[in-house]
Amino acid sequence: MQPPVVEIDPAAFHADPYLALARMRAETPVARVPQLGAAILLTRRDDIHREEKRVEVLSSRQPEGLMTRLMGENLMRRDGEAHLSERRALFPALSPRTVRETWLPLFRAHTAAILDALAPRSAADLVKDYAMPVSAEALKLITGLTNMAAAEMDRVSQGMIDGCANYAGDARVEAHCHDCTASIDRHIAQVMPRLAAAPDASALSVMHEAGLGPDRLSANVKLIISGGQNEPRDAIAGAAWAVLTHPEVREATARGTLGWDAVFAEYARWMSPIGMSPREVARKGLVAGHDVTPGERVFLMFGSANRDEAVFDAPDRFDPWRDTSRAIPFGAGPHFCAGAAASRALIAVVALPMLFERLPNLRLTGPAPFAGWAFRGPRAVPVAWDK
Repeated sequence: MQPPVVEIDPAAFHADPYLALARMRAETPVARVPQLGAAILLTRRDDIHREEKRVEVLSSRQPEGLMTRLMGENLMRRDGEAHLSERRALFPALSPRTVRETWLPLFRAHTAAILDALAPRSAADLVKDYAMPVSAEALKLITGLTNMAAAEMDRVSQGMIDGCANYAGDARVEAHCHDCTASIDRHIAQVMPRLAAAPDASALSVMHEAGLGPDRLSANVKLIISGGQNEPRDAIAGAAWAVLTHPEVREATARGTLGWDAVFAEYARWMSPIGMSPREVARKGLVAGHDVTPGERVFLMFGSANRDEAVFDAPDRFDPWRDTSRAIPFGAGPHFCAGAAASRALIAVVALPMLFERLPNLRLTGPAPFAGWAFRGPRAVPVAWDK
């Protein structure tokens, strides 16, 4: 049985994909969408959780995929031992112990400095003025690209994200992505002599020490930047907005009866910053009961899985008291996000609690428009506070 064809309005899907995804879950949980390059979308949580692990059918290797063509073949585009060997090389930079002992104190110090500069202003955009630099300063440390300005880290990350979601083939988006990847390569070339002479816990350093060559270093650092800047940025600003629009949540966090870890876990379920992960069919077979052929693209729609009515009660409601253990915001299979521990530490341990502790009477001063389906977050979160 071939997947049924489902048409979408690309502009409406980019603005808010959840209505269309809910309809697919109910009527066509496996659907081919012409407007997304004829990709096959899996929209139910249990289908995604099961099929993501079947790498012999749904391969991460996509030699002609956008990410590979634009950024190089990184560990997310490898399977089996090839994937595991590079993941092992990167692990020392992102292990829970390294996050706890090395990065967490530095995250706190950089975030405190950003808040010191922000506090006297009494108004700001949480995306541009807080979440962006907090995420970028953390990512500079983790990658080793301490020579890159925070604004440039944000620019190149967004450029690669846009490039990897450019299924419409916009030439301007592709050209901008190439400009961003060239900037990353220049910064890597500048910093590598220092890291080679004085190794540290950064991703560039540990991968170099593990023997990965320049192409592998470049491709994997681009991967880390593409996932390590935009998603934490969007989750910090978005979760802050969610707390500000739910007074009962804010009161509970202030009293200490609700932990910031629960707030972040629920936000990542409810408004999945990573909404989709692509796969390529490696061999003819069945995926969620439907026929697939080699070369076809399959999109694992994490944003839909995390709002699956069969798994979560009232899934469109932001409820940090719910059980989120079956949510899959970081994936579910062998490609589970390597930076999950760093992301949780930065957002739930540092950025959110420090923001609300430092800026008294923090409040929204305007709308916070959200956009995106492959990667989703607020475009602006205007706020004010008391000096």
